[in-house]
Amino acid sequence: MPELDRTEPHPSNAPVTPAPLFGTAVVAGVGLIGGSVAMGLRQRFLARHVIGMDASMDVLREAEALGLVDEVRPSAGEWLRDADLVILAAPMRALIPLANELAPFLNPAALVTDVGSVKGGIAAEMERLKVRNFVAGHPMAGSERGGVTHANAALLENAVWVLTPTDQTPLTALSRARTLVEGLGAAPVVMPPDAHDALVATVSHLPYLASLALTHMVARDERLSLLAAGGFRDLTRVASGDPRMSRDMVVENKAALREALRRFRYQLDRLEADLEEPEELLAAAYEGKRTRDSLPVVRRSLLPQKYDLVVAVPDKPNQIGIVTQTLGAAGVNIKDIEVLAIREEGGALRLGLESAEAVAIAAGILRGAGFEVRGRI
Repeated sequence: MPELDRTEPHPSNAPVTPAPLFGTAVVAGVGLIGGSVAMGLRQRFLARHVIGMDASMDVLREAEALGLVDEVRPSAGEWLRDADLVILAAPMRALIPLANELAPFLNPAALVTDVGSVKGGIAAEMERLKVRNFVAGHPMAGSERGGVTHANAALLENAVWVLTPTDQTPLTALSRARTLVEGLGAAPVVMPPDAHDALVATVSHLPYLASLALTHMVARDERLSLLAAGGFRDLTRVASGDPRMSRDMVVENKAALREALRRFRYQLDRLEADLEEPEELLAAAYEGKRTRDSLPVVRRSLLPQKYDLVVAVPDKPNQIGIVTQTLGAAGVNIKDIEVLAIREEGGALRLGLESAEAVAIAAGILRGAGFEVRGRI
């Protein structure tokens, strides 16, 4: 542990906050992903002010109560002109209507992006609406448990986040979008919208339809449900997602999905034929094992997000030592520590603590020492 600089026991009375990437950020659609993005923007000091917009006042009240946003708005209006980052996070069916609602009020200089799982339609619509600094995006993250109450910035950590610029996308907008994604802890991958849609049809939308087919077979034979154990549950996990959102997702991408289904049927036909050729089936099994074993494992945060505390620190020596020794002297045990951001005006640390009570205690101690802290407490 770094030795404490005794000449500066704590920072000045004015908390030092890393310079935010954005002044005012708007998250339009505060569900699971939108809420997780809003939480990440606040906790990682990426935006000075985060506004949540949603048609449901109940959702907005919950987002405020959880500390995901600083302000809430039920609809678009002139207030949007102050935003320099706007993220469209509505479900697929509502995404294009939302874009049309927001477009007349957007600041032309604002970076605009979305989190939808199909990119061709929204990219074309934003070009039609002449939203110049739009970069379509898709964080490959989620959970079977939807809604703002399950929002968690850790969902985005280490996730692949696809950005799909078009020929009309300014390079400066793409660069800012990459910086945003990296700031949220995700890994940006850039490709054209049509390439993205073809790929997710195979790796995301096709598995959903396959899960439906398998679960329907079980539903129509009670004997099968008695034998459908862990392996079957793992294979059909995606069938537990929100039915309406999943339906809208696959319908939006139906052209690419039909092609994926055609290739899937071909593979099934080959495997059926291989039942008469055991060596061919064994070769197919080995190929499947090699492919499955080589898939990357996305490691999320190991600590529950509610036990995390993010601390802004000035760009001075021994700040980690000051934070850790201040908490250690008060008996607060830090289980994990991560440097989230280093910018000219300072940086941010994520502290993983043992309990929600420890988070609350540590927040009080560090505020008293002059640090600015943020966390879901």
